[in-house]
Amino acid sequence: EVQLQASGGGLVQPGGSLKLSCSVSGFTGDDYAIGWFRQASGREREGLSCFSMRDGGTFYANSVMGRFTISGDKAKNTVYLQLNRLNEEDTAVYYCAKDVLCDPSVILGPRDPGSWGQGTQVTVSS
Repeated sequence: EVQLQASGGGLVQPGGSLKLSCSVSGFTGDDYAIGWFRQASGREREGLSCFSMRDGGTFYANSVMGRFTISGDKAKNTVYLQLNRLNEEDTAVYYCAKDVLCDPSVILGPRDPGSWGQGTQVTVSS
């Protein structure tokens, strides 16, 4: 059974940074991609970025391009999301999800990844 563990969230001041991690277990090989999403209270889920573990390909939503950076470590089966220049609108629960490819349809819709992690809370506040 595939399991995804998101971690690294916390409380950060505006302008600060955080690095989120998504660890994947129960899956063999590198033919998969990890997407990062977030959901703020009272708002719809928003796709942020994805990373292909197979070829290192990436995609970013316009809303985070230039502020967030996604990367991966095959040896650790872990994908990271570096969050920079955070502001209060970035406050949300951040989720990672596993799919077979990193594609705009995964982040922007309508494709829904098959496996989801439990989420990690990011709070940006002074």
